[in-house]
This record gives sequence, C-alpha cells and structure tokens, in this order.
Amino acid sequence: MAKSPNAFRTISEAADEVGAPQHVLRFWETKFDFIAPVKRAGGRRFYRPEDVTVLKGVRRLLHDEGLTIRGVQRLHKEQGLARLAAYGDPTTVLEIDADVEREPVAAIAAQPFEAARLGAVLADLESAKARLEAVLQR
Repeated sequence: MAKSPNAFRTISEAADEVGAPQHVLRFWETKFDFIAPVKRAGGRRFYRPEDVTVLKGVRRLLHDEGLTIRGVQRLHKEQGLARLAAYGDPTTVLEIDADVEREPVAAIAAQPFEAARLGAVLADLESAKARLEAVLQR
C-alpha cells in the first residue's frame, strides 16, 4: 500500500525518492542547516514532504548542475529555501545565477592580463623542461 503524499517518510524512503544513499542524506544534514528532519525516539529520522522536495533540489544542484556545497549554501543564503525547493521539482527549468556557479572562472576571465602572464609562465616551464631533459641525456 502506497503512502499518502502528505505522509512523513523514513530515511530509507526519502533516500529512494531523492535518489541518494541514506548516508549522503545524513551528511547533508551536517552541511546544510535547513535540512532538519523530525527525529523521534531512538534517533529515527522522518522527513516531511517539504523536506524531500528540498533534498531533491539539493541533489539536483550538487549532482546535475555541478554546484559545490558552498555554492548551495550561498544560494540558500541569497535566494532562500523556496528557491532551493523549486529545484526539487523536476519539471521546473531554472537557471542558476552565473556568479554562484562559476565565480572562480568569472574572476579570471575578468582580468585580461592573466592570459599573458600564464603564457609567460608556460614558456618558462617549457624552457626548464628542455634544460632538464638535456641534463638527463648526458
């Protein structure tokens, strides 16, 4: 018999629904303060339907969209839990802000002199490699 859509889920049921192992859900609880299942006697975890939606959103952001844990934390801080929950709906097509997803790349691309500097470093390394190979062949 299937559970009601509003019923609480055990950690194994939530893990199956989210598509992540149970130990990953427990790990996410330590990294994301907004993931807080109801804990009953004996430490058993029960996830509300809203919790499962948020977990699906976190899984999508981490695994499908390629964000880091810090990126998801930052997205939560800047845009809120409702935005994360929106990612949990597989029919939702949302675009992640470029500054959240690709901050390090954008920072390098914004500085054109970096390419010239990196080219000079590469030339120095190739020169050192050639000298080392010449020494080793003696």
